[in-house]
Amino acid sequence: MKYSTSVSSSRRKSRKAHFNSHSEARRTLMSANLSKELQARHGVRSMPIRKDDEVVITRGMYKTREGKVTACFRKKFVVHVERITREKANGATVNVGIPASSLSITKLKMDKDRKAALDRKNRNKKSNDVEMTNVD
Repeated sequence: MKYSTSVSSSRRKSRKAHFNSHSEARRTLMSANLSKELQARHGVRSMPIRKDDEVVITRGMYKTREGKVTACFRKKFVVHVERITREKANGATVNVGIPASSLSITKLKMDKDRKAALDRKNRNKKSNDVEMTNVD
């Protein structure tokens, strides 16, 4: 059943919106789950992935491999992880693009913006707003 009348449920339109999305929208599309330990600590389930995060690959041929994110390609919807490479036919080594949804973040690179985003998304926080118990 369709809940929102303003959003199309058409596969064709959904794919068009996904592949024609702008860079800032792709940032949120390229989010990865946090590890169970980070989820418990921050009260947040997932975060947009960025360079210098430490990740573990959860799906595919490179499953269970760990490493640091070396590059995020929003245009191609892939992430490069250090030491995840393959050999080309001519002998050159190239980084393998891993989809962000196939990763789990084990260590976040913290800065003030990331800290603010975690505080904003935290589901376990105690609201310091005045309770609306005596409102008519």
